[in-house]
Amino acid sequence: MLTSAIAIILVLGLLIFFHELGHFLVARLLGVGVSTFSLGFGPKLFGFVMGKTEYRLSAVPLGGYVHLVGEGEESEIPRGFTSKESFAQRPPWQRILVVAAGPVFNFVLAWFIYWGLFFAHGQMQMLPQIGDLAEDGPAMEAGLQPGDLVLSINSQEVRYWEDMVQHIQRNEGEPLELEVQRNSSIKEFTLVPRMSVQENIFGEEIKTPQIGIVASGETETISLGFISAGKEGLSQTWMLIKLTVEAIKKLIERIIPLDTIGGPILIGQLVSEQKQEGMVNLLALTALISINLGLINLLPVPVLDGGHILFYTIEMITRRPLNERMRQIATRIGILFILSLMAFAIINDILRLVG
Repeated sequence: MLTSAIAIILVLGLLIFFHELGHFLVARLLGVGVSTFSLGFGPKLFGFVMGKTEYRLSAVPLGGYVHLVGEGEESEIPRGFTSKESFAQRPPWQRILVVAAGPVFNFVLAWFIYWGLFFAHGQMQMLPQIGDLAEDGPAMEAGLQPGDLVLSINSQEVRYWEDMVQHIQRNEGEPLELEVQRNSSIKEFTLVPRMSVQENIFGEEIKTPQIGIVASGETETISLGFISAGKEGLSQTWMLIKLTVEAIKKLIERIIPLDTIGGPILIGQLVSEQKQEGMVNLLALTALISINLGLINLLPVPVLDGGHILFYTIEMITRRPLNERMRQIATRIGILFILSLMAFAIINDILRLVG
């Protein structure tokens, strides 16, 4: 139990640290003053001053903040700083960069994690070997058998299961010529995929070409060098960003049920479970949570980073700050939305525990 609690705190701490580090580094790069960099909220447990910035560790490990000099128009400039270092005096595009840096650094953290995992452990790929066949499916009718290893489709090399799936899905009802290895011999088969209704990862029913085969589950680990691991890590991060954006859209469209939304209890459960599975699984989960955190913060909701970016974008277009009253109203609506979402997520978490 104690080790699970420590794992949760470390994961949350890493996510928050990188998010706030993004704000901090870009602010300093642009010459914006930073008076405080805090990991956690509440009473200060430990702190030190370096340069003009106080770095502190606070008691509540469920957040963190970077206090920028002159964050508001009426904010006083702390002692030791000048008005030139004021955030509010900077042009909107610079403020957008500072605010956007937090979520972007969450994506960077995910990239670094995947980079390290691919470099240390290589990349696992499923081999295009048939494990089972659908009764009366195109593959069975053509004479394919369990254990067959697909070498090529229409004279195009197939190295992994994913390659074969892509070849089949690009087919529009035209015959496929498969070259397979069976034991020590090479055999050729011709078959025509059939359109079949399948559920995608979001539970939607889609029509897709199928030949009626199931993977054997045999895998191969590919060793990656430092640069190639970085490229694969970037590709994995981008793929998961796109997948998460699509999931958010499906959630808004109510294709994904709202009871799938999880809160801090679910995150704690997942971290605890993956810790039991080993460090690789825990780091992969951390990267996924970091991507989700970055995207959620980019939503155009006041009080989130995306809401501030929206305000500054409007200011760039209109060449004047958004009306203060409008900002206050929007901020209150944003706070209400976030609190409602958090309450809904926690209720879902509790219902999962008692269900």
